[in-house]
Amino acid sequence: MVDARAVLTAYSTGVDPRSEEGTRPLVMGVLNVTPDSFSDGGRYLHPTAAVERGMQMIQEGADVVDVGGESSRPGAAPVPEDEELRRVLPVIGALAPHVRVSIDTMKPTVALRALEAGATLVNDISATLWPIAARMGAGWVAMHMAGTPATMQVSPHYDDVVAEVHGFLLDRASVAAEAGVREVWLDPGIGFGKTLEHNLDLLAGLTELASHGWPVLVGTSRKSFLGALSPERDGSPAPVESRLEASLATATHAMLAGARMVRVHDVAPTVHAASLVGPRSPADYPADGGASGSRKDAKPVGVDR
Repeated sequence: MVDARAVLTAYSTGVDPRSEEGTRPLVMGVLNVTPDSFSDGGRYLHPTAAVERGMQMIQEGADVVDVGGESSRPGAAPVPEDEELRRVLPVIGALAPHVRVSIDTMKPTVALRALEAGATLVNDISATLWPIAARMGAGWVAMHMAGTPATMQVSPHYDDVVAEVHGFLLDRASVAAEAGVREVWLDPGIGFGKTLEHNLDLLAGLTELASHGWPVLVGTSRKSFLGALSPERDGSPAPVESRLEASLATATHAMLAGARMVRVHDVAPTVHAASLVGPRSPADYPADGGASGSRKDAKPVGVDR
């Protein structure tokens, strides 16, 4: 087994994962270069619009811009590889000189070409692309997903969602580190093959996941379960455009529970929230999630990279 805390010396809680001083949890801005993403599909499909949005997120304080050319919303159909490349490569090339860029993909060739174009992090919802990250010396996000985007929300079932998701992610992290990936992030995959109850259980279990030492990334932004948790006055689920408060609340919860980075659509208010949270590390919180009322003094984790 790989010692996660030894590998963790490659990471930071700061504004840049490669810097030496941490100030707050990181904020990853979502940039969907797609016609059909659930929240903003079509708005940034043209490269010019996508680059302008990316630059806006940089101005708002994004630490990472996550570029994706294939929707992973529930029921989404796969996109041909050449089309995905056509969408993302010009955007990555334009943004990479200004900010850290991640590529949100499940395809090995897209990941490889994106890294060659300037991306330095692979945001991998399939949790299979660690060989590409190892080969290219890039960071890698392992996310848990039950099934595929087309099938993941068809009656998802777990005997123990927290134990199963955590066990899967820890196994993938160990395999990736053994393969030579020096920067591994764990993402429990909120909304990816989970019911509302599963999502809440995983959010409640974040302190436990973070306690293993691997940096945790969490994405709840604008997702449908938030609409159900914060309904309209008539009882109907809140639409996508009315989920900001719930997105901020769950992102703040994740950061306080030990998440080192949150993936969001609304960058500016989340950066403000992250600044209020300040430096955190999993060691700052007791294993009981804070039920004991105790917490060690927060200290940023150093980096040797």
